[in-house]
Amino acid sequence: MTSTKRVQNTHISAQLRQLHGALLDIVSVMNRPQRDEVLIKAAGIPLDRALFPLLVGVGRFGPIGVVELAERTGRDYTTVSRQMAKLEGLGLVERQAGTADRRVREAVITAQGQAMTDAVDAARDRIGQAIFKTWAAEEIDDLVRLMRKFADAVAEDPSDEA
Repeated sequence: MTSTKRVQNTHISAQLRQLHGALLDIVSVMNRPQRDEVLIKAAGIPLDRALFPLLVGVGRFGPIGVVELAERTGRDYTTVSRQMAKLEGLGLVERQAGTADRRVREAVITAQGQAMTDAVDAARDRIGQAIFKTWAAEEIDDLVRLMRKFADAVAEDPSDEA
């Protein structure tokens, strides 16, 4: 009796390679400094490109500590700490004692920082509208649903699965 499990695993392995390739393509595009410059310009905000992902990160994930933000952005925490001081000096973030551990300083976005990230969101929406202009609404719905499901699954600890 032949096992269908092996055939299915082979199919999934091929699909995983394709998925990995697509993700690498997306991450490569998203990590290009020029993409941040385009978004900053489209949003009409006066912000240094190096500070941009940190401000967006604090807006999305804050309150957030420097170490966690450094991990999320793939930067050294000492660099992120210096850049957070710049954002604080610009009045875009504030640092406060941590909610879980008062010894840890966490960054939160200010009203001025929120106004900037709102402008970025509006620019991202305009760019996204152009990207998806030829897609059917159902295709976009499926993509959003499946990407959320995938992101949640990737975030789980895979150590006991391997």
